[in-house]
Amino acid sequence: MEVRAALLRMRGSGLLPVAFGGLVAGAGAQQFRISELAGADTDSLRGLAVRTGNGLGGKTLALGRPCAVTDYGSSRAISHEYDAAVAGEGLRSVLAVPIVVHRQVRGVLYGALRQPFSLGDRPLAAAIDAARDLEQALAVRDEARRLLASCQAPVAADPRAWEEVREAHTELRALAVRIPDARLRQDLLAACARLASAAVSSAGARPPLAPLTPRELDVLTTIASGATNAVAASRLRLRPETVKSYLRSAMRKLGAHTRLEAVTAARRGGLLP
Repeated sequence: MEVRAALLRMRGSGLLPVAFGGLVAGAGAQQFRISELAGADTDSLRGLAVRTGNGLGGKTLALGRPCAVTDYGSSRAISHEYDAAVAGEGLRSVLAVPIVVHRQVRGVLYGALRQPFSLGDRPLAAAIDAARDLEQALAVRDEARRLLASCQAPVAADPRAWEEVREAHTELRALAVRIPDARLRQDLLAACARLASAAVSSAGARPPLAPLTPRELDVLTTIASGATNAVAASRLRLRPETVKSYLRSAMRKLGAHTRLEAVTAARRGGLLP
């Protein structure tokens, strides 16, 4: 989904009518497959396995920097293992941009024309901007998975450990709203629920007065970490006025008159760890 969004952004610039790309299968992988196409007329490139050093994408994967050719089929700057697939789509000018996360190349995005025109700074900038967005999305997903894995172990009985649990819970809910992958987002929210359930079993919690909406719970979770309305708005990508509205609604449902009372009621009700 993240790759698709990046390709659509590239095409949306109006400078790269054909865009395609893919991610490496895992750390240290020596190839990637072209998994997504945008603006293509055929499937000649779909599923193509590109090895490090081979073709334009393989060169980009090896060097970790953007590369481009004006006429793919006749270029002397690249090897030509994939000429048939490229010609099958009728592509001539092609650029490739690496996806780099934590100093590791995680994949490649391509933009292309069907004419042998020189690709200048503007098309390259459009591709790099799309790549940066994808890199950020992958970094968020990596962090979410790291936090998710950390929540698989049973919660420690040591009261001091609950501060770490609460910090992880806050980070998980804040990350969940930024994850486009619906399955991963649900996994994160399920992990949050498990953490809250652990608090219920260890503290003998009472049910809340009324259920909170996901957004009300997001805001209350962030406020529970000590964040101001402005900080909560930034973390959750909401307006400060919207944060205030959700917080007031949550307080009303919980029968609370202050933030502290709302957080305490939510913890007693098993909504927060």
